[in-house]
Amino acid sequence: MTLQEKITADLQRAMKAGDKTRLETLRTVRAALLEKEKERGAAKTLSPEVELGVLHAAAKKRRESIEMFQKGGRDELVEQEKSELAIIQEYLPKQLSEEELGETIKAVIAEAGATSASDFGKVMPAVMKLVKGRADGRQVQELVKKLLPPP
Repeated sequence: MTLQEKITADLQRAMKAGDKTRLETLRTVRAALLEKEKERGAAKTLSPEVELGVLHAAAKKRRESIEMFQKGGRDELVEQEKSELAIIQEYLPKQLSEEELGETIKAVIAEAGATSASDFGKVMPAVMKLVKGRADGRQVQELVKKLLPPP
């Protein structure tokens, strides 16, 4: 069962259960997947990587909205975005913990022979390749900067 099929099935279950938040979130994600499919042409179905990319974009959008609403003091919207983010994350691969991510970054730093923050350009792409889809880019960037000594 493809991700799109799973989301469609879950959308129907949410509709029957009357779960409005889940229903609207899944409708939005499904629409984004259909839009991406249309961009690629009718003959091509979406690969799992592209589907996950759409989900990551949706999750990133929710995280950014949460940040903005927190700054604006809109607590009711923060909670709504958090619940939507939780629903989207159910379809994403398990995210790495900060500890696991730190160990991965340390291994890449050692392998690349990085000695200072000026080697950031060597380390970051290698780490992102290893953790693709399992860690937020912003979190990776912050940890890489923290673990590389200053020049």
